[in-house]
Amino acid sequence: MTSRTWLITGANSGFGRHLSEQLLSRGDRVVGTFRAAGSVADLSARWPDAFRAAHLDVTDPAEITAVVDEAWAALARIDVVVSNAGYGLMGAAEELTDEQMVHQIATNLTGSIRLIRAALPHLRRQGGGRILQLSSVGGQAAWPGGSLYHATKWGVEGFADALAGEVAPFGIDVTIVEPGGARTNFRYGGSVLADGIEAYNGTPVAGIRRILTERTTQGVGDPALMAAAMIASVDQDPAPRRLVLGSDAYQAIENALNTRLADVRTQRESAAATDAPLEGVTTGGPADLDAEKRDR
Repeated sequence: MTSRTWLITGANSGFGRHLSEQLLSRGDRVVGTFRAAGSVADLSARWPDAFRAAHLDVTDPAEITAVVDEAWAALARIDVVVSNAGYGLMGAAEELTDEQMVHQIATNLTGSIRLIRAALPHLRRQGGGRILQLSSVGGQAAWPGGSLYHATKWGVEGFADALAGEVAPFGIDVTIVEPGGARTNFRYGGSVLADGIEAYNGTPVAGIRRILTERTTQGVGDPALMAAAMIASVDQDPAPRRLVLGSDAYQAIENALNTRLADVRTQRESAAATDAPLEGVTTGGPADLDAEKRDR
């Protein structure tokens, strides 16, 4: 087992806490970020030489850069960057305030992008590393009542998917982690529920509102086992592009992909009907990029 150094955002709770504890217990070093004062004090006390705590609000671009630069300056090398910090904003799109919408995007999407962008120069200079981007089953499947949350997760998946091709020449690998429901504080402690609009009572949006207010359901996933699977994925070569965790995630993602693929396949002829006559002109669309990748 190779000893590594990790940078993990949101190390104070949920997957970040499970990852940190497991890694420290096996002898790895962790830079763990937090927002709430004192929330990682026990980790610092138990592993004073291996755990480095850093306050970080991922909506603050300057703080992201400072934390990442200081971590590399102090430790010389960081092998794995885990972009984990995030939360769920639930409610119909119409029910959300502008402030809620902006904060959700700034935390889950632009915060993740800025963290990774800040780490990339360091990863390139040291000759490689691994990035784990926490997404969700909600990065592939979508349900009413989670429109803004899904927007951030679908967005960060697109970013990470394209990023993987950009940084592969530098020995940097990217894995998108897609957990299903897990028994963490994400659902009932970390999620924000928008104030309801009466018109949505009795619509599909009411389902998520009922789950978050009645608190009668639990995720099927064991967060400790999910964290262990994330850690194990770093030893895989080549790195998995996506890591699906939980039987519920697998089923929902498979259903969503099959539905989308079936819909696309019904449009093969109608899609081709909009092509311009070639007449010797070389095209340069997405299909050409895919063909180029295959040829390589």
